[in-house]
Amino acid sequence: MLRIIKILILGMTVLVLQNSVLAHVEHSTKESAEIGLKPKLGEAIPLDSTFNDERGNPVRLGDLVQAPAILALVYYHCPNVCSLLLQNVAEVLNKLPAEPGKDYTVLSVSFDETESPQLALEKKRFYLKMIERPFPENAWRFLTGNRENIQTLTQAVGFQFRRVEKDFEHPVTLIILSAEGKIVRYMYGTDILPFDLKMALIEASQGKIGPSIAKIARFCFSYDPKGKKLVFNTLKVTGTVTLLFALSLVTFILWKGRKDQVKGNQGDG
Repeated sequence: MLRIIKILILGMTVLVLQNSVLAHVEHSTKESAEIGLKPKLGEAIPLDSTFNDERGNPVRLGDLVQAPAILALVYYHCPNVCSLLLQNVAEVLNKLPAEPGKDYTVLSVSFDETESPQLALEKKRFYLKMIERPFPENAWRFLTGNRENIQTLTQAVGFQFRRVEKDFEHPVTLIILSAEGKIVRYMYGTDILPFDLKMALIEASQGKIGPSIAKIARFCFSYDPKGKKLVFNTLKVTGTVTLLFALSLVTFILWKGRKDQVKGNQGDG
C-alpha cells in the first residue's frame, strides 16, 4: 500500500509541476501579447472621461450611463468579429422586452483613436436599420475618442488589445454596467442570447455583480487573438481533473487502510 501511495504522490507531483509550467508559459504569453480580458467586476468605469458622439460633440460617459448600460468596445472598420458582435446586438435588441433609453442604453466605443465621428455615424445608421421596433437614437450611442481616454476606459474594464498594421487583435465581449457605472458582468463572444442579456440587465438594475463563471471561463478557456475566439485549455483542465482524482484516491486508500486497521485491532481484542 505504501508503494502505491508513493507512486500516486509522485504522479501528483509531476502533474502539479506540469500545470505550473503550463500556467507560467500561458501567463508569459499573455503578458507578451498584451491581449485579453482581466475582469474587474464591481469596479467603476471612468465616468468623467469625455468622448465624441456621432455628431462630433463631446459627451461625458457619466451623462450617458443613467441606467444599466451595454458597453461594446470595438473598432468600426473591423472586417469580422466587431461587425458580427454589433449585428448580433441589433438582432437581440429586437427581441428584448425592456424599453430602450429608459431600462437600458447601449454604448459602442471605438478603441481606434484614428476613427472619426463621421464613421461612427455611418455605423450607427447601419445598425439601427437592423432594429425593426421603435428605437430612440439616443438609446444606442457610437463614440470615438483620443488615445488617452480610450486607454483610461479600456484599462478600467481590463480590456487589452494590440494594433496590428491597420487592424487590431482584441478580445470580444459585452460589458454590462449598472446605472452607477459599475461593471457587473462580462458576456464573452459574439453569440448573445436574449434571455442572458435580459437577466444581465435585470441584475445590473439591482446592482448585482456577475457570478464567478467569469473566473471559470478564464481558467477553462484562453483567448486566441489570431482566430479571435475562445479555445478550450485541454491540458490544464484534464491535468487538474486528474490531480483531483488522484487526491481523492489517495484519501480513500488512507481512509480504507485506517478503517481496516481499526477493525483488525478490534478483532485482536
